[in-house]
Amino acid sequence: MNRVLDGAGLAAAVDAVADQVMTAMARVPRWALVGIRAGGVPLADRIADQVLARTGHRPLRGAVDITLYRDDLYTGLEKPVLGDTDLPFEVSGCGIVLVDDVLFTGRTVRAAMGEVWDFGRPAFIRLAVLVDRGHRELPIAPDFVGLTIATGLHDKVVVDWAGQEVGIR
Repeated sequence: MNRVLDGAGLAAAVDAVADQVMTAMARVPRWALVGIRAGGVPLADRIADQVLARTGHRPLRGAVDITLYRDDLYTGLEKPVLGDTDLPFEVSGCGIVLVDDVLFTGRTVRAAMGEVWDFGRPAFIRLAVLVDRGHRELPIAPDFVGLTIATGLHDKVVVDWAGQEVGIR
């Protein structure tokens, strides 16, 4: 794996995303971080921890599992593993910051937005990602991003939270 970020770089990228989110949400009365399972949940937790440390208030938190919302669910995927969706707050009228580790084609984000809307009509949806790697298939762009990298179409960007690194395979 070709390392793009080591532990210090990963921490700095998370800090950058958290700073951007806090600045944008400073005057929003009700908003929530919603991690997209699986990679977005650890990032959303880290952002929530930083918001708490800096402001003394922990933002609302939730998570969505997009398995049943995937547009390729019935096109030969092996047995899909369903995760839990947990939105323990009223979605309607709440500002939502969707969080994912890597933004690629935009299809995962489209699926996540569909799931969020099934729970209510949010005031808005913004997107926070650790890595934007390009190659969009849909008109989706991040509002908050830690790192933008150029990749080949068939590369795989891996965020290893346990090993504290980001790399390309």
